[in-house]
Amino acid sequence: MVLEFIPGGDMFSLLRKVGRFSEQHARFYAAQIVLTFEYLHYLDIIYRDLKPEDLLIDTGGYLKVTDFSFAKKITEYLAPEIILARGCNKAVDWWALGILIYEMSAGYPPFFADQLIELYEKIVSGKVQFPSHFSSDLKDLLHNLLQIDVRKRYGNLANGVDDIQSHQWFSGTNWIGIYQRQVEAPFVPKTKGPGDASNFKEYEEEPRKKI
Repeated sequence: MVLEFIPGGDMFSLLRKVGRFSEQHARFYAAQIVLTFEYLHYLDIIYRDLKPEDLLIDTGGYLKVTDFSFAKKITEYLAPEIILARGCNKAVDWWALGILIYEMSAGYPPFFADQLIELYEKIVSGKVQFPSHFSSDLKDLLHNLLQIDVRKRYGNLANGVDDIQSHQWFSGTNWIGIYQRQVEAPFVPKTKGPGDASNFKEYEEEPRKKI
């Protein structure tokens, strides 16, 4: 799959550079992911690969979701039902949204460990500790997104995405304005032109193998 070049860099690099985002900043990005998932789920597409590395920032400060070629996701963003091999539906994307909002607001994901089995145990336990600077509205939203029981998880209930969009943490969000890119972005990357790659890390090229 060939995608357009996005010169603003990726969210992962920006997040590591600044440490963490303000809730206002995180909310701006989260709203775009909500709208993206709403559209994908309308098309019966489950994304399953949400992570900061796959969210690129365009010249206007808006996100571009990439990596649609992958059918599964890994590590800290895995939903518990995937780890427990219980099958999955669109609810896995809303779990991942909760992980992303937490990481954007804290600077680190809610579940992490050196060993994979330990990480999985933490995820399926569903025990989340919130930093003291999280607002009560943010903690309530994350509590409802990071539900082990998919029957109780926001986005997967009878009201669908409306439960998320109408949550108090998103109060005042101009959903139509964000959809139409009319809301001012909290961060606009500096670029020298459409082909500028300075916002991306440099990687050493692997030697070409002779065929």
